[in-house]
Amino acid sequence: MFVSFRRFYCIIEEQSYKFVGNEPFFNLILFMRKLIVSLLVLSFSTVVFSQHKLAYKLYNAKGKQVSYKKMIKVMSQSNVVLFGEHHNNPIVHWLQFEATKDLSKRSELILGAEMFEADNQIQLNKYLAEEIDQNEFDTVARLWSNYTTDYKPLVDFAKKNNMKFIASNIPRRFASKVFRGGFESLESLSVEEKSWLAPLPIKYDATLPGYVKMKAMMGGHGGDNLPKAQAVKDATMGYFILKNREAGKLFMHYNGSYHSDNYEGIHWYLKQSEPNLKVVTVSVVEQDVVKKFNPEEKLKADFIIVVPSTMTKTY
Repeated sequence: MFVSFRRFYCIIEEQSYKFVGNEPFFNLILFMRKLIVSLLVLSFSTVVFSQHKLAYKLYNAKGKQVSYKKMIKVMSQSNVVLFGEHHNNPIVHWLQFEATKDLSKRSELILGAEMFEADNQIQLNKYLAEEIDQNEFDTVARLWSNYTTDYKPLVDFAKKNNMKFIASNIPRRFASKVFRGGFESLESLSVEEKSWLAPLPIKYDATLPGYVKMKAMMGGHGGDNLPKAQAVKDATMGYFILKNREAGKLFMHYNGSYHSDNYEGIHWYLKQSEPNLKVVTVSVVEQDVVKKFNPEEKLKADFIIVVPSTMTKTY
């Protein structure tokens, strides 16, 4: 649009000098010049105004604006990406899909997600292999209520491109056992059931700020077992990421941002096992104004997606 307008303006400008002695035509030329300038100003103003309504903005760990292209480049040079999300934010789900698609052009990928529990791996594999259809998958797997809108595109992308998709989370009923009876309650599980979680005993650091904060936020409800229930999820997801990781491939993992924020949670467990592992983390922050980064959010992750607090939720 701008190129066409500017070219038209230049033509008018040239013609105005050719017909200086023709007053009616010259007046017409002046009118056309004013019209073109007005249209240019209006178009530019519309674009500038629209840029004030950003759906998201990317920042690095230091709170500096960074491009999407830069984020993809850094991710492609890592071993594991922990793509944190707010489960009901559509912009983050869209970015997850776009990042996965773009990374697949640079690296071989293995996908994995908190949203699938380890004992549903067989059903997930059957769906990926087209041995069962979507209706049967819905029946046999414990899919989240927002699966169709938010996670099915990722699973179907893996199926279309013959990628592995790992069900990395501990079965919820076992995390509930920890909440009620601590890590000790897991000892009574069968051998098969224990294969669906990180090896026992679960390594645990109660002083990690995230676990301390979780306990404080709940006013002590659940006692020491509340952060332990969180930790067993983090440990299990870390375990299945490492178990299924392959040399030369990038493991792309989707999880709630609280499972990897501040380089804790899954990130902490990964580093405990493989200190030299190159891990990139992503987090999400909701703000009224996305173009002004809140300095309190620095170092929350390698890349921080700031989204409007008014963004529509998927549930």
